Amino acid sequence: MHKMPFGAAPLEDGRVRFRLWAPAARQVELCLSRGNADSRPERRAGEPTLLAMDAEPEGWFGITTGLAAIGSQYRFRIDGEMRVPDPASRFQPNDVHGPSEVIDPLAWAWQDAGWHGRSWEETIIYELHVGSFTPHGTFAAAQEKLDYLAELGITAIELMPVADFPGKRNWGYDGAYLFAPDSHYGRPEALKALVDAAHTRGLMVFLDVVYNHFGPEGNYLHVYAPQFFTQRHTTPWGAAINYDGPQRDWVRQFFVDNALYWLEEFHLDGLRLDAVHTIMDDSRPDILTQLAQHVHDRFGRSRHIHLILENDHNAAHYLTRDAEARPRWYVAQWNDDIHHALHVRLTGESGGYYRDYADDPIRHLGRCLAEGFAYQGEPSVYRGDQARGEPSAHLPPAAFVSFLQNHDQVGNRAFGERITLLAKPQRVRAALALLLLAPSPPLLFMGQEWGCAQPFAFFCDFGPDLAAKVVAGRREEFARFAQFRDPESRQRIPDPTDRTTFERSVLDWPASNLTEHKRWLELHRELLALRRRELIPRLGNISARHQDCTRLSETALSARWLLGDDSQLLLLANFGDEPVTRIDLNPDQVLYATHGEESVRLNADVLPPWSVVWCLGSQGTAT
Repeated sequence: MHKMPFGAAPLEDGRVRFRLWAPAARQVELCLSRGNADSRPERRAGEPTLLAMDAEPEGWFGITTGLAAIGSQYRFRIDGEMRVPDPASRFQPNDVHGPSEVIDPLAWAWQDAGWHGRSWEETIIYELHVGSFTPHGTFAAAQEKLDYLAELGITAIELMPVADFPGKRNWGYDGAYLFAPDSHYGRPEALKALVDAAHTRGLMVFLDVVYNHFGPEGNYLHVYAPQFFTQRHTTPWGAAINYDGPQRDWVRQFFVDNALYWLEEFHLDGLRLDAVHTIMDDSRPDILTQLAQHVHDRFGRSRHIHLILENDHNAAHYLTRDAEARPRWYVAQWNDDIHHALHVRLTGESGGYYRDYADDPIRHLGRCLAEGFAYQGEPSVYRGDQARGEPSAHLPPAAFVSFLQNHDQVGNRAFGERITLLAKPQRVRAALALLLLAPSPPLLFMGQEWGCAQPFAFFCDFGPDLAAKVVAGRREEFARFAQFRDPESRQRIPDPTDRTTFERSVLDWPASNLTEHKRWLELHRELLALRRRELIPRLGNISARHQDCTRLSETALSARWLLGDDSQLLLLANFGDEPVTRIDLNPDQVLYATHGEESVRLNADVLPPWSVVWCLGSQGTAT
């Protein structure tokens, strides 16, 4: 049980302690709608019990009562009027507008006592959305796929946000109750069962969390705690969360506790913090540093806990290593740069943020392989020539998560197309061979491993007024793209609120048995098995001091890394339609070649179109 100042906490004597930070309220009452109080025969069905909460310093209200028990449903009544759910609710059985439920955090009997996590070097991530990963869309249904994922070669599953969101379907980034697993996926115990079962199979579990805004429906903090927000900063969702203004301390504590809660009560192995570039915080230490420090202080070296960032600012300082080469704050960042460079080369697309890579995608790709970020302070054309990024060449490859697909890069397209529909198979195979065998930890997006052709569209389920605004906003978002300047063409963009948009995104698992999909599956299994067998044992202690990249032609490059065991890894890649000749490599050191090791031996000085060769040898031999 994670002890925190917020919410409802069952006590050993059977009573329940309730606390709410409501600095803008004059009085707060606990409103019990079910439990010990409502079981009395003289109380009419549905009539709530109202209990005055004691005013405490700094805007707090609290009460400890025996009239509530585990399973009781409750709200807080503000100033005798509005009844609101608990912002720190551990469960919302009837969605974001319904009552909260008192949960016993100790009810689940964990079976993973011997589990201490896995080292970051072993990480192979599989990102999934619980609601569309299986036809049933629940934690229990996802649990049934764990053996499949382990056999595939995955070592970590990353769940898109599960915090309670409005409606029946949502990507999860509109969470209103950040401590409550969404009821449509299952009760808290079902999520714990999923994590427990994953650990039994040697799988880590990461969770995507959103600390840059609350969802637009179901959040009532503005009524009784407007201090959660500030007008000093703005975000794409309106007023920013108050991380650096007056009365910020309890706001910051709320999010720090949220991170600790998921890691402690649900035994998670790590968190991925969404879009932290939209977190506005001028204080020192900022909330990202403070949160990471609390996590490391709490868990120390007793467990492997991995904190990951999504950060469009390419702020390398958050990824700093200490004197022992351990992450001081965050272990890695999703590296959009390497995705964008590859995507431009594979598809020829140059609209939107791809403009920044269209000038020379191979140069950008090479810099990602050798130094982490492609943009390390250079001006971004897409961002109005603003400087983007910080120097990252001093960081090890482990600090950058690489991917060819993820929920953003698929779902934020107008039609949610996957890369296999946008690029020829030969090109996609070359990109996979590069990413899955490079030293940086790779990430797969659900269904990618079998070449899923279904779209992953943007979907949500808001009330009528908000839904209409979302549909209009989604279509207007694409108006700046040439193919959608005509209003008629924008009408073809799927309606995010239409249930069929969601249903088309649910993985069609029987299709994975078709011959064309089995080939993709075998390719992923082969590459991941090779990574586990030959690379992962050598990735410990790898540094950034001995890695470089050389341009071979307009479309080809070579890169090399000195691995932790002093062996040398060499990459040769040709992402063009013409062969590259006069290549200098040792065919006896070939680890993998897209066009076959025998072909390499027969033509060791030629790199065919859209080919990748990996060589592994002792230092100085893989040349």
